[in-house]
Amino acid sequence: MVGSPKKIIVESVNRNTLSKQVVESIINLLISGQLKPGDKLPTEMELMEVLDVSRPVLREALSSLDTLGVITRKTREGTFFNNKIGSHPFSVMLALAHDNLPAIIEARMALELGLVTLAAEKISEKQLSKLKETIDIIANSKDNNYVEADKEFHQTIALSADNPIVEGMIDSLIITFKKIDSEIKYRERERTLKEHIAIYEALVKRDPFEAFHHMFLHLDSVRQKLLK
Repeated sequence: MVGSPKKIIVESVNRNTLSKQVVESIINLLISGQLKPGDKLPTEMELMEVLDVSRPVLREALSSLDTLGVITRKTREGTFFNNKIGSHPFSVMLALAHDNLPAIIEARMALELGLVTLAAEKISEKQLSKLKETIDIIANSKDNNYVEADKEFHQTIALSADNPIVEGMIDSLIITFKKIDSEIKYRERERTLKEHIAIYEALVKRDPFEAFHHMFLHLDSVRQKLLK
């Protein structure tokens, strides 16, 4: 008597897993040296064929790479690796972890908490004025439409560190901001405003410890909102 077939356990493959695999395969074109920063990627039809995936899965992966600043899609020209990607390796690392929200928010916290302490020492009066402008825009915004002002607030602080070595990190910071913002389901304008004002006032006083403290509270509230 022939025994029953041995039961095997196979982890199911869902669309998100396929999309992640496509992201990794495209990134590998860069890492392996097959393509260089600025090079044009194969067409969608070619990628679908070589990767053996559907158009929706491919486009989901390309959208993630676009959001993270790894590729640029140009109408009627095609899709290209960004020219600066070679000098900004953090973008590649973020792309490979594009579905790992806890890691992305932790990376952002690590960057911004260091940068805000430098900002407390080096930020200019002009940059402080720009921070105040973004706060006013948020305060007067309607329908919680203050994303650009929010991004400019954090970007101004990062750039005020005025350190060429961390320039690539600042670009990555903006990439993480876009990714995190796209995942936020609801906004709390009054809370954001209060936290931004506290950070701003610490920078006006040139107090790196207070600036660090208030930036941590702000980013931690973002983290809690994302991971609920």
